[in-house]
Amino acid sequence: MLAKLTSKNQLTLPKALMSLFPGTQYFEVAEEGGKIVLTPLNLQRGDAVRAKLTELGIEAKDVRDAIRWARSGK
Repeated sequence: MLAKLTSKNQLTLPKALMSLFPGTQYFEVAEEGGKIVLTPLNLQRGDAVRAKLTELGIEAKDVRDAIRWARSGK
């Protein structure tokens, strides 16, 4: 099976392959020995938010400080 990389760095996975993973919307992407490896994940929305916060380096204290600032009306 082939998957073509678009000019926006997007891949469309073949329908026959995706039928093996119904409902999967997220994949862990890794490089192993010169190969791209996709591992299907079943994330909850909260997991996706936590992963993005971690990726951005935002910690619980930063969130608490932001909430405190927003509630202060400044």
